[in-house]
Amino acid sequence: MPAPADILGYRDALKAWLFEAALPLWWERGTDHLAGGFFEKLDPEGSPVAAPRRTRVIARQVYVFAQAGRMGWTGPWGDALRHGLIALDRHLRPDGLFRFSDADESPQPYEQAFGLLALAAARQALGPGHGLESMAQRTRAALAARLGRPDGGVHDDETGGGPLRANPLMHLFEAALAWREAGEDGGWADLSNRIARLARERLIQPGSGGLPELFDLDWTPTQEAELEPGHQFEWGFLLLRHAALTQNLGSAEAGRGLILLAERAGVAPDGLVIAALGQDLTPHDRTARLWPQTERTRAGAALAAREADLGWAIAGHGAAGLLRYLDTPLPGLWREHREPTGGWRPEPSPASSLYHLVGAIQALDEACLQAPS
Repeated sequence: MPAPADILGYRDALKAWLFEAALPLWWERGTDHLAGGFFEKLDPEGSPVAAPRRTRVIARQVYVFAQAGRMGWTGPWGDALRHGLIALDRHLRPDGLFRFSDADESPQPYEQAFGLLALAAARQALGPGHGLESMAQRTRAALAARLGRPDGGVHDDETGGGPLRANPLMHLFEAALAWREAGEDGGWADLSNRIARLARERLIQPGSGGLPELFDLDWTPTQEAELEPGHQFEWGFLLLRHAALTQNLGSAEAGRGLILLAERAGVAPDGLVIAALGQDLTPHDRTARLWPQTERTRAGAALAAREADLGWAIAGHGAAGLLRYLDTPLPGLWREHREPTGGWRPEPSPASSLYHLVGAIQALDEACLQAPS
């Protein structure tokens, strides 16, 4: 079915906000044009907030400006992308792994995942060449050798201890899928297939149908592990993407199940996605952050390709909720936390959230463009 009129309206509003307000603001004020890299946060007046510079923020902003170019933004996305790649290269250790920050040399798996994702996005925007895939292959090999597990999982450090965290693994899955589309090396398909199988067979729990955050070394959820609805949507989106690339029905069914679980158990009466559930699917944290609203939008857009009515409904609810966060005095910023009582937490806008916003807007835009006319 064609994209519904309300979905097209949400897409147009979000894309206009991104192109006309957010991207110009974060290039002009969120970029450190003197020392390199990007600022971690902007305050409500649009001024940078001093904070240690994490590699993940550099990588996410590389992704943002690469995707902006692919989406048709006519601003200086190429300059911003090259600026970010220079900063990202400075955060690369001699062993091919990315350091955590400008003050911490540790090679944490979250940074490797986003470094790989940034390089894939840059390759898609700039085309072949530039040495981006060989750089990514080196990081992938070093990650497998230093922190990897034979089943496709990753440890936080070289001790091989626990707990095992689902979140870095999810983003490594995202990076592997991006490289599967952008690159030429078969290792990306192997990595994405192993993570998809691990998610289907070990991470998703047969009782609740949910995917917890923390696991013991045998992939048993830890007693304190919560389920984050935003991550159910995010895993769901990625499993649907894996299914689209591989025609794997198991990934399609698993992704759909996670999305519907999050929609059923993770949305508050005010229509916003909450932060955390217990393993029994009861609410543990009713705070509604920005990023789960973006992942709900993105997951619904992906599901619409398979089940139009259901997917568009979820995407529409996500986009409507998301727009509430973008109503700020200075256009291009956003509100990050909505308290359970309904008020907005006064705080700066973190640069790291722009990655989530761009991902949602791009997915919604692509779903609208690919829907039958």
